[in-house]
Amino acid sequence: MTHVLVIGAGPAGLSAAVAAGDAGARVTLLDSGDGLGGQYWRHLPPQRPAQREARLHHGWAAFDRLRGSLVGVEVVTEAQVWAIETVDGIAVHVLIGPADAGGRAARTFAPDALVLATGAHDRTLPFPGWNLPGVFSAGAAQALAKGERVAVGRRAVVAGAGPFLLPVAQSLTAAGAHVVGVYEAARPAALARGWLPRPWRLLGAARKGGELAGYAAHHLGRRVPYRLGRAVIEARGDGRVEAVVTARLNADWSPIPGTERTVAADAVCVSHGFTPRLELPIAAGCRIGPDRFVAVDADQRTSVESVYAAGEITGIGGVDAALVEGRIAGARAAGAPAAAADLKRRTATTDFARRIDAAHGIRRGWTSWLRDDTVVCRCEEVAYGPLRDAAAATDQASLRSLKLTSRAGLGICQARMCGRTVEELTGADPARAEDTTDRRPLAAPIRLGDLAAPATTCGKDTHV
Repeated sequence: MTHVLVIGAGPAGLSAAVAAGDAGARVTLLDSGDGLGGQYWRHLPPQRPAQREARLHHGWAAFDRLRGSLVGVEVVTEAQVWAIETVDGIAVHVLIGPADAGGRAARTFAPDALVLATGAHDRTLPFPGWNLPGVFSAGAAQALAKGERVAVGRRAVVAGAGPFLLPVAQSLTAAGAHVVGVYEAARPAALARGWLPRPWRLLGAARKGGELAGYAAHHLGRRVPYRLGRAVIEARGDGRVEAVVTARLNADWSPIPGTERTVAADAVCVSHGFTPRLELPIAAGCRIGPDRFVAVDADQRTSVESVYAAGEITGIGGVDAALVEGRIAGARAAGAPAAAADLKRRTATTDFARRIDAAHGIRRGWTSWLRDDTVVCRCEEVAYGPLRDAAAATDQASLRSLKLTSRAGLGICQARMCGRTVEELTGADPARAEDTTDRRPLAAPIRLGDLAAPATTCGKDTHV
């Protein structure tokens, strides 16, 4: 019996696990969290369940259906994959137990096929004051609102770029915050260029129209202002955020002088799109395309034999894209054909992802809102001026050398927050370099004792 290992239990991973199981494979599903659903379907703690949890999520019926279809699937939560080897078959090294705890159980899986569905995390562009307490990534703010029913502030500003700003604002108001404004950096002309051409192609993503209408009704009902072509360019406060400065932007996202406005707020939730989590695909040897996503074929197959990828590591297309790509990847990993309807639907979701990037993609002028003392790497407290000076003084083309010189990207988050920004500010070319901020010999920080501990090996013919 074919053994399929799926890494990630968000929408893409869940649908891949179900599809592989339906095709007759033995399936193991791993996730680093303590439950299923990933970042999209994040649950309240079991000690404080919601009576009507479906009201807190979009597409809850789909999650309920997927969760109920995991019959026969081995589900392993709190499973941190820290390395993948593909020298002689596939070997996936995992530590199981609470994050950062000592004595976690070590297991090594050797599946016949691997599906990577590790998702993405927020990208937040730095600005003066973004390291003040009270500044959150939009994903973190939504996670607290959905997973803990905690509002990050009483007066919150939501800013950045992309459709994700809308559900974040909705989650904050549902948790009790007053959202004083949503500031979308993209100007109307950019939105028109991204969304209006060939509108009939959006019919395949028609469900998104219903979601948009729901967000619009919520914002109108709560009187939440929505401003286009405007960004938070500074956060101010004594010890924590007390106000933000917003400004209108040019087409390249450079602030227009004289348009600055100060807004009182005690929380700022920022997202400028998403960065795919590429550590494991790179560790597995998968080819990364020039767009910095995992390159896949029509079957969601990567450049590595028997390794498939689905969801936002192949392109930021939202939950519908993740679900259909997961079904295709799971079926093909199990040796079954993908459904024709899924192949057709993926075309529509791929078009949706391209439109998001065209309408809301980051423009290079954002760097003009930085000052020399603006912190770029928050873990190591590296500011823009010293980082720029280090790059100029060393004249280094190697990103690794620059990191060692400036310490940018060497903190506890391992450049997950600042990596793409450091690359952009220093002129690094990660498309050609071997030392991108996504490349880590160990995909996650682990203890030396964990390296020394023996692992339980789960081979291709071993049932666990």
